[in-house]
Amino acid sequence: MTTPESYTSRPTDRIPNSRFPLLVHRNGVPGGGEEALLDRFRSNGWLNNWRYPGIYTYAHYHSTTHECLGCASGWMEIVIFGKGGTKIRVEAGDVVVMPAGVSHEMVGNSDDNLMVGGYPDGRDWDNIQEEFITREDFRAAAKRIMMLPIPDLDPVTGAPLQSWIEAPSSVDADLNDYRDGLDPE
Repeated sequence: MTTPESYTSRPTDRIPNSRFPLLVHRNGVPGGGEEALLDRFRSNGWLNNWRYPGIYTYAHYHSTTHECLGCASGWMEIVIFGKGGTKIRVEAGDVVVMPAGVSHEMVGNSDDNLMVGGYPDGRDWDNIQEEFITREDFRAAAKRIMMLPIPDLDPVTGAPLQSWIEAPSSVDADLNDYRDGLDPE
């Protein structure tokens, strides 16, 4: 196994993003394939699985769970971290490990794209869109995200998510980095 790509983020006005890095396992499940990805996710405790030709084509995030996205066939481009964020292309066999609070949307895909996903311990997911969330709802979502446990295992490797375990807590982080665009009220 190779070391996954790691992408870090910061909160914006109504997107919490995450102190945990978003991880991309390139060819994490060689060749992809729906059943191969689902078997790997399930064996590592990422359940409540789904299949879809891509992901939503609007920016959204989850406050009740982390998520893994596996490319079973074709390719997909996603923008992470909100408007003007980072664009990532995933291809068959690639797996994205998405921390709760990270905005993501599909901006391009092949006709044969099929994505599969799952959530640690089969948690239920919600769907939050920046443009429709109130300040009060944003604070409640941020609190839910902070209370989520780190998943026991990486959905690809089956090892502990060491980069998440070693991530600085918000108490350890430079508070100025985390206040950009956030109204303290």
